[in-house]
Amino acid sequence: MLSSVSVPSLRPWAINPFLSSYAPLNSVGWVVPAMLSLTSHRGPAPEVVPALRALAAGEPILVFDGAEREGETDLIFLSETATPELVRLARKDAGGLICTAVSDELRRRLDLPFFSDLLSLAKSDFPGVADLFERPRYDRRSAFGITVNHRATFTGVPDNDRALTIRTVGEVARAASERSDDALREMFRASFVSPGHIPLLYAAPGLLGERKGHTELAISLARMGGLSESATVCEMLGDSGGARAPDAARRYAEDHGFAFLEGRTITEAWRRWSSA
Repeated sequence: MLSSVSVPSLRPWAINPFLSSYAPLNSVGWVVPAMLSLTSHRGPAPEVVPALRALAAGEPILVFDGAEREGETDLIFLSETATPELVRLARKDAGGLICTAVSDELRRRLDLPFFSDLLSLAKSDFPGVADLFERPRYDRRSAFGITVNHRATFTGVPDNDRALTIRTVGEVARAASERSDDALREMFRASFVSPGHIPLLYAAPGLLGERKGHTELAISLARMGGLSESATVCEMLGDSGGARAPDAARRYAEDHGFAFLEGRTITEAWRRWSSA
C-alpha cells in the first residue's frame, strides 16, 4: 500500500536502540518489504507515511486523539512486531493500560464478544453486575472486549509474556486473509486463554466514520498502510497522575525520534483514502 511512495533507507535500530536485540524479528530485511509489497491504486496521504513506515519497521508512534475527546496521547505499535522492549517502553514511559486493538472484521470472524455483552448476559445469574455497565463519559460506547494470555505464558504479566501474547494476536491478524473462519478461530483458541493480562479492543465497523478513538485511529492507520490489522496502544501519563499534556508528549516523541500524529490528521487522511 505504501509502494507508491519512495522507500528511504530505514535503520530503526540507530534511532531506537531498545529494539536492537530483536533485529532478527523486526529487521528491515523482513518486515518492511513484506508490509510494503502490496500495491493499490490509492496510496496513503504523505502526512501519515512516516508513521506507517515506523509501524512497519517495528517502531512505536505517538497519536493524540484530540481535545474534544479523551485529550490523551497513546503510544502505539504494530502488534505482530511486539517485543519485551516495546512492552517495557509502554509500561515505563507511557504508563497507561496496555491494550491490543483489532479490526471489527477480525472480531466478527473470531466470534469475540464485547465485555459489555458479557455483563449483559450475566445479569440474570449475577444481579450484582446489572447496573455496572454505563456509557463511557468520553464516548457513546466502550471498545473493550475480553482479556487474553498466550497459552505458553505462566502469569502473563512479565514483559516477555505480554510481548508473546500481543505478538501472537498480531500473527492471527496477519493470517486472517489466508485462513477460513473456522481455521482462524482454531488458531485463536489454540493460542490463548481467558481471562488474561492483555485487554482486547474492537474497532467500530465504520472505523473513523463512526468513532474516533485510539482504537479506530490505530486500525485505520494499519489499513491505509496495508499492515496487519492489530495495533497495541497505551496511554501516555504525566507526573501529575493525569494524561500527559500534548506538548509534553510531542517533546517526548521528538526526543526519542518517534513519529507524532494528531487524530485530526489521521481522520482527514482516512477520509481521502477511503473515498478514493
